[in-house]
Amino acid sequence: MTRDATARLFIAVDPPAEVREGLLAWARAATARLPIRRGRGALASMRLLEPEALHVTLCFLGGRPVGEIAEIAAVLSGCATRVGELSLGAPLWLPPRRPRALAVEVHDRDGGLTRLHEGLRGALADATGWQAERRRFKAHITVARMRGRGAPSRPAGPARLRPGGAQAEEPVLPATPSLSFRPEAIVLYRSWLSSAGASYQPLATCDLLAAER
Repeated sequence: MTRDATARLFIAVDPPAEVREGLLAWARAATARLPIRRGRGALASMRLLEPEALHVTLCFLGGRPVGEIAEIAAVLSGCATRVGELSLGAPLWLPPRRPRALAVEVHDRDGGLTRLHEGLRGALADATGWQAERRRFKAHITVARMRGRGAPSRPAGPARLRPGGAQAEEPVLPATPSLSFRPEAIVLYRSWLSSAGASYQPLATCDLLAAER
């Protein structure tokens, strides 16, 4: 390993197995009915993620020096607050303007997940100098990523007007499953990229405080 080696890191909470299975069953049904749009001869298709790849990212750190990993792992214990029940919301295309992934939003009714995110941001900045993106935190779970250069039409919503006033009908995605869960731990992951997609290696785990019921 070179002296300047870096690791692609992120911190997340994981849904339990039954929630992952429910999400992937929904994603299978949703992507099966998506129309494919041709783009300069290319076809778009969706690749479902593996169950173990489903998570809620709290902080994406990007490429960080390998020497920082122990320091970043130590930050987790100081931020292990309470997080209440999280529930699944509506489908999301990400990024919104030029979608490359299908996700499901996560509702954080008591704000515990947002507070955990904010605590991690501050602690990581103090420990390593890492600076988070300025965009607002939006909890979600990505379930599928796009192959090819084309893009499927967006999910259901008001009909869009094409030039000349013609309306373009949008496909209707099935309702997301009514599932909820309480995260039990925060995990520091290393992301490994390959032509087959990313794989995630857990480097450190810290249990969250038990949520008050």
